[in-house]
Amino acid sequence: MAITAGTNLNSVPNSQQLTLSSNYLDFTSGSGNDWSQQYLPDLMEKEAEVFGQRTIAGFLEQVGAEEAMSSDQVVWSEQGRLHLSYKGTLSIADSVVTIVSDIDGNTNGVNGFAVASHGVRIGDTVLISVANATYKGHVTVHNSDSTFVALPYEFAHATDVPGIDTNGAVCSILVYGSDFNKGTAGQGSSDANHASNTVTPTFKSHSNKPIIMKDVFEVSGSDTSAIGWVEVTGEEGQNGYLWYMKAEGDTRARFTDYCEMSMLESVKGVADNSTLDTTTPILGANFGTEGLFAAIEDRGNITSGVTGVNAATDLAEFDAILAEFDKQGAIEENMMFVNRATSLAMDDMLASMNSYGAGGTSYGVFDNDEDMALNLGFSGFRRGSYDFYKSDFRYLNDKATRGGMIDTVNAIRGVMIPAGTSTVYDQQLGKNLKRPFLHVRYRASQTESRKFKTWVTGSVGAVTSDLDAMTVNYLTERCLIVQGANNFMLMK
Repeated sequence: MAITAGTNLNSVPNSQQLTLSSNYLDFTSGSGNDWSQQYLPDLMEKEAEVFGQRTIAGFLEQVGAEEAMSSDQVVWSEQGRLHLSYKGTLSIADSVVTIVSDIDGNTNGVNGFAVASHGVRIGDTVLISVANATYKGHVTVHNSDSTFVALPYEFAHATDVPGIDTNGAVCSILVYGSDFNKGTAGQGSSDANHASNTVTPTFKSHSNKPIIMKDVFEVSGSDTSAIGWVEVTGEEGQNGYLWYMKAEGDTRARFTDYCEMSMLESVKGVADNSTLDTTTPILGANFGTEGLFAAIEDRGNITSGVTGVNAATDLAEFDAILAEFDKQGAIEENMMFVNRATSLAMDDMLASMNSYGAGGTSYGVFDNDEDMALNLGFSGFRRGSYDFYKSDFRYLNDKATRGGMIDTVNAIRGVMIPAGTSTVYDQQLGKNLKRPFLHVRYRASQTESRKFKTWVTGSVGAVTSDLDAMTVNYLTERCLIVQGANNFMLMK
């Protein structure tokens, strides 16, 4: 089945800077709105709101917070992992393990990881795992900053462990404790090759910078007093027969949306790779800002589903998401903001979980009867120890925003964000401890707030200049801070 647009679909909803015939009703003869005829038409004065709620702002207000800042840059640090876990290679003949990266795959010099600063020491007990086998070993020799010997407890060498038959196999390393003989000296006294035997915490540092956004609306003094015959309406509450009120209100609403869309879509520029750092006033290596989608793609998780376009049609994808969240902060409650196709696919998936739902009569809370409207949707569900709450994301559906993009390969079908007051869930303690958070930083001081600044100049109303016009200026300076992006999920 295909859906096509009518030949006269209202497809010119965008405002234009030019004075064109499409911006006004035409009452000339032969136009179809001919007032040269002698009959008075039945005039419907009120402007029809055919696109419903046109704005998309409000998403960040639901999931984040706002906070003032007084600097050109925001820098924050995030804790590293508590336990010592690495990736490396295993020489099976002599049980030599060579560390290559941390457990997240960061190699030497990447994201603050230094092979020479790993925490494996003589006397540690380790879990060594390859593709088809696992053994528990004891660290007896520290040959270099990245190499150590982990002899198996139950075998002479790793080559004798059943299932380990490939020399130089990729392995994962987990330190799970230590084991010392009676009467021996403390940790590290015999580890002459290790410069330091104290395991010190590490952290990752991130930064973002605000961008300055501007817009303007201008109308001549004469037009501010010109009465119209169309009663205008708008999202900013404008109402009446003065057309400039409509234009100014739409400009304000559009700028409000820009404030949010920029926090979602913005990316940082690449120095010496983008011509923007030399051909525009945005100079230097540090230009642009990191939005939500870019932050998740850089520091978070991305799911492309299992199979098919609407890959949320079974629980396999969510089980994979749960497994990944278990590896991260294990935040119990998550909000899903998805497009229409993904939302419907989730509804069908959840309905199919009910053995009586084959005919579509037991959707929703499964208490439908013949005298009530059938509930065909779900607002959330629980899987394992996680709660997922689903909401439609207008920004991903509207044809004038993300919903109209033609790139299906890189299309975004949704985003998962840790829910409002949720904290990091500790599975051992069985309670919440703390959570990452999402918030907008805007420039402000005791004398100046640039959160959403607007001012009027000209000679209309309060006179500020001799210009026979009213100019309304809009300005904001802000950036988005995504802390703990490893607990966010982008659905593509």
